[in-house]
Amino acid sequence: MTAVTAAAVPAAGHRRRTVVLTAMTVAVPVTFALAVTIGSTSIPLDRALPALLRLAGADPSVMEIIWTVRLPRAITAALAGAALAAAGVQMQTLFRNPLAEPYILGVSSGASLGVALIVIGTGGVAGAFTVGAAGLGRAGTVAAAALGAAAVLCLVLFLSRRVRSVITLLVVGVMVGSAATSIITLLLVYTDPRRAQQFISWGLGSFAGTTWADLALFVPVCALALTAALAGVKSLNALLLGENYARTMGVRVRLVRTLTLLISSVLAGTVTAYCGPIAFLGLAVPHVGRLALGTSDHRVLIPGVVLFGASTALLCCVATQAPGSGVVLPLNAVTTIVGAPVVIGVLVRSRAAKTGLGV
Repeated sequence: MTAVTAAAVPAAGHRRRTVVLTAMTVAVPVTFALAVTIGSTSIPLDRALPALLRLAGADPSVMEIIWTVRLPRAITAALAGAALAAAGVQMQTLFRNPLAEPYILGVSSGASLGVALIVIGTGGVAGAFTVGAAGLGRAGTVAAAALGAAAVLCLVLFLSRRVRSVITLLVVGVMVGSAATSIITLLLVYTDPRRAQQFISWGLGSFAGTTWADLALFVPVCALALTAALAGVKSLNALLLGENYARTMGVRVRLVRTLTLLISSVLAGTVTAYCGPIAFLGLAVPHVGRLALGTSDHRVLIPGVVLFGASTALLCCVATQAPGSGVVLPLNAVTTIVGAPVVIGVLVRSRAAKTGLGV
C-alpha cells in the first residue's frame, strides 16, 4: 500500500463517520416530530407545531393531546432508546461479548424482580402500576429496579470470569433471567389478580406511561448516567484489548468495572422502572452503530449509538401506535421484530458458529 493510499484510508473513514453522525443527528428531531404528530389520531404538522409552541390560535384539543400524551411519550422513548443503547455498548465491551445487553443477560429481569419485590410484595400500588412502591413513589421504584439490575449483572459478570464461550455465557444470562422471572411468577400467584394483571401489562413494555412529574426524575437520572458513560470512553477503549493491556495503560480495571456496572445498571434499571423491560434495543443498536460508523472507538461509538438508539426507539414508539388502525401494539413485540434479525446475524457471523467451537 502506497503512502497516498494509506493516508486516504483514515480520511475516508473520518468522512464516513462524519456523514453517519450527521445523519443520526438529523434523524432524532425528524423521528421526534413523527412521534408527536402520528398516533391513534393523526395531527398534521401545521396544526401540531402551533400547539407544541403554544402559539395564539392553536387548537386547544390538539394542545392537550400533544402536551399531556405525545410529548411525554416521545421524550421517554428518546431517552429510553439512548440509555439502553449506551448500556448495551458498555456491557458488550465489559464482557467482551457481542451478545451482551440488559435484556438477554437477565439484567432487565433483575430490574423487574426488584420492582416486583417492592411493589407486589408490599402491595404499594396506586393508580398506574409504578406510581407507588411501599410509599416511596417513583424514586423507590427506580431504586428497586436499579438494585435488581445491579445484582443480576454482578452475578453474570462473576460467572463470566469462569466461562470463555460466548454462547455459554449467553445461556447463563438467560438462565439467571429465567430464575428471576420464576420468582416474579411465584409472587404473582400470591398477589391480588388486579395487580398481577397490571404487572403483566407493564411487562409488555410501553413508552406511554410517563407524566411530566415522572420526567422530572427520569430525565436527570438518564442524563447524568449518559454523561458518566461518555466520560468513561477512554477506559472502555483500553478494555477493548483486554484487561492486561488496560492495566499497562494505567487503567484501574477494578474501579472501571465497578463504575461501568453501576452506570449500566442505573440506565437499564431506570428505563425498566418507567417503561417495563424492553427487549433487544440494547443489543441491536450497538451492532448497527458499529457497522454504520465502521469503528469500535467509544469516543465515536457511544455518541453515535445514543443518537441512533433515540431515533430507533422513537420509530418503535410510532409503530406501536399502528397508525390508522386505532390499535396500540405491545412495545416488546415491535422491538423484537427489530432486534431478532440482528441477534441471528451476530450468531451466524460469529467464529463459534462457523467452527462449531466455543469462543
